[in-house]
Amino acid sequence: MEKRIGFLNFGHWQPIPGSQVRTGADALLQTVELAQAAEELGVDGAYVRVHHFARQLSSPFPLLAAIAARTSRIEIGTGVIDMRYENPLYMAEEAAAADLLSAGRLQLGISRGSPETALRGSEAFGYVPADGSDDAELARAKTARFLAAVAGETVVDADPRMVGGHGGGGNGVWGRARLAVQPQSPGLRERIWWGSGTRQTAVWTARQGMNLMSSTLLSEDTGVPFDELQAEQIALFRATWADAGWAHEPRVSVSRSVMPITTDEDRQYFGRERTSTDQVGLLEGVRARFGKSYAGEPDQLAEELAKDAAVRDADTLLLTVPNMLGVDYNARLLETITRHVAPAIGWVPPAGR
Repeated sequence: MEKRIGFLNFGHWQPIPGSQVRTGADALLQTVELAQAAEELGVDGAYVRVHHFARQLSSPFPLLAAIAARTSRIEIGTGVIDMRYENPLYMAEEAAAADLLSAGRLQLGISRGSPETALRGSEAFGYVPADGSDDAELARAKTARFLAAVAGETVVDADPRMVGGHGGGGNGVWGRARLAVQPQSPGLRERIWWGSGTRQTAVWTARQGMNLMSSTLLSEDTGVPFDELQAEQIALFRATWADAGWAHEPRVSVSRSVMPITTDEDRQYFGRERTSTDQVGLLEGVRARFGKSYAGEPDQLAEELAKDAAVRDADTLLLTVPNMLGVDYNARLLETITRHVAPAIGWVPPAGR
């Protein structure tokens, strides 16, 4: 398969010693600058993490549109938007606008969301699960409405005073004109991804016709290494996709923290990560497995990533970047990976494809 790599920016900003990202403006502007640098290096995607009530990136569409205006090739995306917080029809309009401005480069990752700093934060936005329902059901219901909207389905009755009266129906039954959200961006429906943290949700994702964005953690643990558990998830997704009979090929991404160590500065920041291993713990009362970080000399990283089962099986690798170290540091990190690490997993620069 054709391999792609992108960066995933969590967008942290803090006015603390050593931080190159001290304000919200810094976080936004530097994300655009890093996307420009990444495109020049041949990186395929610029993705942002979305979190509310935190010093991180919270409003992705203006940011993605700004990246689109300053680049011409690189994919722009999210990993992920918490659907509990979203108005699905307004989001469909925003997503279509960003996609049109980028000439069809939007790869939109959405999900039920992850643990957050706010207590019932989505309820502060006005979205409360119905009685007998929960956050997961709320997110999935909103997702269904969002998918219908970006696919161009009609979602609201037209006002007959504005459209010239009721539409005619046979046998004396009168219908009403229906409207879709505008604008529409052709092909966007096939570029929606679901952030999945279990094998079961990966199966559900395939049945909905969404691409799979495998989480940086899995909220289940079978005792096997993280990459093997993730590879099982990917295999189930692909098998279910084939059974569902979707006409287009799906995409699958995994995220990894990859830190090449080539300078004393790198050793100071990430030298202790050399011995990183998978971690197992409780997340919201559920046993979960977290993947390890990769840190070391580039040739060592190339060898280790080539053995990573999930990296092997996914078509897209998202590299989480330490954004608070600034654009220059992260551009150099991406350059080292594209030159010395990514070829080992089958990645070829765009000019050579």
